[in-house]
Amino acid sequence: MNYGQALEYLASLNKFGINLGLARIEKLLSLMQHPERRYRTLHVTGTNGKGSTSAMLAAVCQAAGIKTGLYTSPHLESYTERMAVNGQNISEQQFAQAISYTRRFVEQMVAQGEEHPTEFEVLTAAAFYYFAAAGVEYAVIEVGLGGLLDSTNVITPAVAVITNVALEHTDRCGNTISEIARHKAGIIKEGVPVITAADNEALKVIEDTAKTKKAPLRVLGRDFEASFAGLDNNAQSFRLKSREYGDLGLFTLNLLGRHQIANGAVAAMAALTLSQTEPRITLDVVRKGLAAARWPARFEIFPGRPLTIVDGAHNPAGAQVLRSTLDEVFPGRPVNFVFGALRDKDFRGIIRALIRSCDKVVVVSPPSERAAAAEDIAREITARHVETAVDIAGAIARAQELAGPEGIVCVAGSLYLAGPARAVLAK
Repeated sequence: MNYGQALEYLASLNKFGINLGLARIEKLLSLMQHPERRYRTLHVTGTNGKGSTSAMLAAVCQAAGIKTGLYTSPHLESYTERMAVNGQNISEQQFAQAISYTRRFVEQMVAQGEEHPTEFEVLTAAAFYYFAAAGVEYAVIEVGLGGLLDSTNVITPAVAVITNVALEHTDRCGNTISEIARHKAGIIKEGVPVITAADNEALKVIEDTAKTKKAPLRVLGRDFEASFAGLDNNAQSFRLKSREYGDLGLFTLNLLGRHQIANGAVAAMAALTLSQTEPRITLDVVRKGLAAARWPARFEIFPGRPLTIVDGAHNPAGAQVLRSTLDEVFPGRPVNFVFGALRDKDFRGIIRALIRSCDKVVVVSPPSERAAAAEDIAREITARHVETAVDIAGAIARAQELAGPEGIVCVAGSLYLAGPARAVLAK
């Protein structure tokens, strides 16, 4: 297959939907001779921040001179973003080859009477194969959905990370924080260290699971703490202290927002935990890796007049974090939003957390069959100015016009909106 044919094949798998469970991926990987066992892994889940934290961990491993794979989802603009080695996305040709290779074993599996794998299962198996073929030493694997029954949960990592827990995917992971935390805690393996920033009832579930699995647990706010130390030229610094390591000093992040300090602290502690068995990772390497980490569409600033921000906030917890970051970085200034959301997301909760009466909003539908109609979203927004646009480029242009050269534009509400917005702004 070429790249276009690979995308057509993946699209054809949509009919199998999202079907949580490990039996299909385990069978597929068995037929492929278990590529996921040919390197060490780090496993990352959480409601928000798991992509940023995964990127930070991968950057630390690369700073140590370790050949590192990174598997994330969803993508913003291209499927090739989902698989990277040493910061370089898989090429379209390599992607097509990995999907084609995996398809052979999918067909074997179906011929044997097994249930057909889903799109995400095929992508995950292809990523595991690609990393093995590329000769990575470590791969940072981000959970797709939940954790317990997610197709990535066939690995036994060197370290597991649970960034945080909030209500999400209630149709699949439960209607309470405790039920969702049980899914997140599903990545905890026997004796494998766990790092988390979860709190309250979610933390109780994680603590109970870690105790049952005899997995050492380090918790932000109890075993280590991070404090904001300054903001300078679109970068922020924080001080990290640990019961185990003492005062670790200052760290720099190019990712803005207090939530990224929590993510950075969790990534740093995960890396330092890994350093106990991986001598190439040192404190200086952790510092260097965090400073080098980049992650698109997470309070990503596109300079110019007006200044424009793209953020993938797509649930109420993420929207609240984005609003707090806007207020911190641009105190007292109204925001001109380009907003769109999927109809199966809690867009009313996102709106309440993010948009204020003094803001202006241009609503547009993200390019997805799951998108909520712009008119339906607009009716839910109470701001001083609300209008709709027919496409993303037009919505951005109109928001920038409303903002004027000294204003602020923020694109938010869905990762399906963030990707195309980045492409428009890059031009």
